[in-house]
Amino acid sequence: MRKIFLTFLLLSFLHLSSKAQWLRQNINTTASFRTVHVVSDKNVWVSGSKGTVLRTIDGGQNWHVINVPNAEKLDFRDIYAFNEREAIIVSAGEASEGAAKIYRTEDAGQTWNLVFQTEEKGVFFDGIDFWDKKTGLVFSDPIDGHWYLLKTIDAGKTWQKLTTIDLPANRGTEAAFAASGTSMVTVGKKQAYICTGGAEIARVFRTLNQGKTWEAIDTPVPAGKASGLFGMRFWDNKHGVAVGGDYLEVEKDLPNVLVTADAGKTWQLEANTNPAGLKEGVAIFQKKILIAVGPSGTSYSKDFGKSWIMIDKTPFHAISIVGNSVWAVGGKGMIARLNTDFLK
Repeated sequence: MRKIFLTFLLLSFLHLSSKAQWLRQNINTTASFRTVHVVSDKNVWVSGSKGTVLRTIDGGQNWHVINVPNAEKLDFRDIYAFNEREAIIVSAGEASEGAAKIYRTEDAGQTWNLVFQTEEKGVFFDGIDFWDKKTGLVFSDPIDGHWYLLKTIDAGKTWQKLTTIDLPANRGTEAAFAASGTSMVTVGKKQAYICTGGAEIARVFRTLNQGKTWEAIDTPVPAGKASGLFGMRFWDNKHGVAVGGDYLEVEKDLPNVLVTADAGKTWQLEANTNPAGLKEGVAIFQKKILIAVGPSGTSYSKDFGKSWIMIDKTPFHAISIVGNSVWAVGGKGMIARLNTDFLK
């Protein structure tokens, strides 16, 4: 969503908790990060502003700072990595200003191929995800009242605009927030979900057939110009969670957690996070502990959202977990790994 683009750059930077639950990485960069993809305990990819991509293959002992050529003005709001060498990045920005681009690397970021770009007015990419190594989806803010969707069947080497059947219309100013790389997620072999804000209520768009048909589902979360749902995560084909809030009032205590137990057909409110306020990303640790991050701080839940415990108030935008490896990223070069000993 367009107005979120620079908002959080104005937030004051908070110091890490003295409990040192989050172990910050010492990296020479001032880029702001909104997406992280943990491939394995050793391999992590991050992307963000100023055309910057980061990569580690040793669990964070060493980081490679990559400046994508001729992309210094681009903000890579989402990244999908297949392994240590192959990854795809998506820039969020106005297509009419040359900012809607998709790049792919096959050599660990040494070179990048521009695999898609458009200058079609209104296109503003929000996220990317894959069902498998070959088949993936990219989506943009609505054009003429409907999502702009791209699909690949060759691991992101080429992209085609997706022709959908009966794609529900977006309501008024309804769109998605390009905040954490998780406003769209793929699940299993055919499911995908997009969460929204910007209109009167937050909704979840759902497909069960890789985007051929979609339905829009109302949720109990109120929304507005700057509020709604920001990120999602599923831990199996039926069970998932969505989080949100208001990016203009990041500490405002609003309903900000939804769960589903029927593959997104219905969504139920759970307890507000502690600390309260905007949560942009959420992930699951060891298949039993939810961890939610946002500018208002980090929370965890051992009962799938019925109650939340505060970790600290370090501001993050995105989180990714594989095994025992928990990583989060935020503004001003913030990248940190969670010391998970207290969760075990």
